[in-house]
Amino acid sequence: MSEYIPSPTDWVAEQVELYEGSQGTKGFTLRDTGLPVVIVTNRGVKTGAVRKTPLMRVVDGDNYILVGSQGGSPKHPHWVHNLKADSKVEIRDEAAVYSMKVREVVDSVERQRLWDIAVATFPNYKLYQEKTDRVIPVFLAEPTH
Repeated sequence: MSEYIPSPTDWVAEQVELYEGSQGTKGFTLRDTGLPVVIVTNRGVKTGAVRKTPLMRVVDGDNYILVGSQGGSPKHPHWVHNLKADSKVEIRDEAAVYSMKVREVVDSVERQRLWDIAVATFPNYKLYQEKTDRVIPVFLAEPTH
């Protein structure tokens, strides 16, 4: 197993530590906003290390929709590059942990359907897209069974 490298962003590292350290019984809302998050564990493309990121909990049946918004910043979050390089992830949703495979959604019809679900769950995604010139990437995490 590779080494885990916590996020250099303090609140992200603290959220992951609280969420994972409590086995999903604490820290499952974004910075105490009441908005649910999941922890996405993936492999860093540059370091090969284990990386963990809290993302908004957006579901489509048994699948999770992962949105690379980074608050509408001009650059993709680092985890987007990680998922493009290695599609295997683990998702912790409170106490449940799932092995999943992700794919970037590029089909315009499928992407729009998933984007609409994401915006309905977390309306700020729409504002983030309006704020940036980049197309915010959407990934679908599906169970590996």
